Amino acid sequence: MTQRATHTPRRALIVTADDFGLHTRINEAVERAHLHGILTSASLMVSAPASADAVHRARQYPSLRVGLHIVLADGVPMLASHLVPALVDRHGRLGDRMVRDGFRFFLLPEVRRQLKAEIRAQFQAFARTGLTLDHVNTHKHFHLHPTVLALIIEVGSEYGLNAMRLPYEHGAPAWIRPWMARVRKQLDNAGIAHNDYVIGMSQTGNMDEAALLAALARLPQGVGEIYCHPAVAGEGPVTPTMQNYRHTDEFDALMSERVASALAASGAITGGFADVFAQRAYM
Repeated sequence: MTQRATHTPRRALIVTADDFGLHTRINEAVERAHLHGILTSASLMVSAPASADAVHRARQYPSLRVGLHIVLADGVPMLASHLVPALVDRHGRLGDRMVRDGFRFFLLPEVRRQLKAEIRAQFQAFARTGLTLDHVNTHKHFHLHPTVLALIIEVGSEYGLNAMRLPYEHGAPAWIRPWMARVRKQLDNAGIAHNDYVIGMSQTGNMDEAALLAALARLPQGVGEIYCHPAVAGEGPVTPTMQNYRHTDEFDALMSERVASALAASGAITGGFADVFAQRAYM
């Protein structure tokens, strides 16, 4: 896949787990939900603590489509802190003040230089895994920022970037639609394939069986992406910032026979971005 398909299936669905590599509990959930559930795709955090474990698992199952989950907030950088001092706090973590950082990305050339270097480092780290790059998205949807998106497109063109997530959910507030139209146009102009809509934004961390069944019952035409955050059971939260996420309920939903039956009944083509857009002749 070298450019966005001009024809896409009437109804297709990509089911993605984000934060692959953040914790072994997430990695185990991804593996099991792909082998025995409806999960088709995962987005890898290359600088996360359990990324090596995630890559090891992904290499065993080529049918699991893996993309790059670029982390520019609420995480750790790929580069050493002294190389990106404008991006990290005193603990060496990427900041969580996204509005403030958004202004800095736009206004300050040195901050943009460090941002570009970090984005490149994450693409390079993914390339070193040897996995095929199925797609790219960002932690907390930071690629909605025009500077971030432009840099990802620029750097990604050197690393096989062909598809990205468009985080537009049907029913989103009217004020966000022009913004999404701008993102869509940016991706289209760059020849980058993207989904038409997502399911999961309004229920982040709560994509349980009921939520998936409801979504599948009214699946729109076009290419959709359900994204979720599954993890197997364990002690304590996966991370302090995800204390309210229902990780195990999301995992159970991906493994549900009722959900699998509903997905089959929808008639949607499933797979990763590469699979969906490879079938552009399907009408």
